Amino acid sequence: MVPFGGWEMPVEYTGITDEHLAVRTRAGLFAVSPMGEIEVARRDALAALQHLTSNHCTKLQLGQAPYAALTTPQGTFVDDLLVYRLAPDHFLLVVNASNIEKDYAWIAGGVPQGLDAVAVNTSSRYALIAVQGPAAREVLQPLTGVELASIKYYWFATGEVAGVRATVSRTGYTGEDGFEVFVAPQYAERVWDALLDAGRPVDLRPAGLGARDTLRLEAGMRLYGNDIDDTTTVLEADLEWIVAWNKGEFVGREALAAQKAAGVPRRLVGFEMVDRAIARHGYRVFVDGADAGVVTSGTQTPFLKKAIGMAYVPAGLSTGDELEIDIRNRRARARIVPLPFYKRPRKK
Repeated sequence: MVPFGGWEMPVEYTGITDEHLAVRTRAGLFAVSPMGEIEVARRDALAALQHLTSNHCTKLQLGQAPYAALTTPQGTFVDDLLVYRLAPDHFLLVVNASNIEKDYAWIAGGVPQGLDAVAVNTSSRYALIAVQGPAAREVLQPLTGVELASIKYYWFATGEVAGVRATVSRTGYTGEDGFEVFVAPQYAERVWDALLDAGRPVDLRPAGLGARDTLRLEAGMRLYGNDIDDTTTVLEADLEWIVAWNKGEFVGREALAAQKAAGVPRRLVGFEMVDRAIARHGYRVFVDGADAGVVTSGTQTPFLKKAIGMAYVPAGLSTGDELEIDIRNRRARARIVPLPFYKRPRKK
């Protein structure tokens, strides 16, 4: 157990490798209640979020929950988040645990003058449990009347889970199919235990922070504080797909447009180690002997059985180019590869 965003959280239950492989091949269960929830409502809530986030909120349908960024005027990250449209004028933002207070202050203070919108930090009203993996639907479906197969990726529905009122979204942070279940905190243990019982036939494993990190890295998902932060722009992080250029002005648009026109000086890439070594966060990257960047995430992955990572490097480098990474005062070779490292097999 370790401190995490004001909580005590498990790093592992039965072992990171065991939990990682369970999610890739069967199913895993994650306690993710430290994630924050901020609700934005009233008549001009939509206009406020159009101004504050990078993605297109006006195109959101009820029940949709896309990925987006809260951006600074410089086009860097305040945070990355999911935007749930609960009603025409009511939105739920799911933000990172370490950024809840900062994000709330940014949103509440960033609503343009004259707009009728209010932000409320409602994190204490929600517990969040995620069931992830190819058997996730098989585990969850017997506990709910919600037709899970009808929920599209990055959409959600409401109903009951284990007799408890819940919101169920087809989202996750593992690269696998799966669902995240929002319930009132007093019912979290009940829902958790019901999911554990329902998962026994497929050998579901509870999973901790360790497996959550190795899974998301295999899937090429960015981690705030490592791969993205207020010093990295959305374009440098290779996340231009969450920028809605055609939606008009939003915080950071001018800076991002200028960077797009000029070309990004650096970009986030994936790499595999060529030499037998593991690169970790903070290790320096060298190209042709010159200091060229830094590793943001790195590990030995249980499923792919490769040493992989992500790093910021000069934008001119491309897939197949070699890097050197300083690992305890020894240069080890690595090669740039496409992201994500892992894509789940598509069901026939």
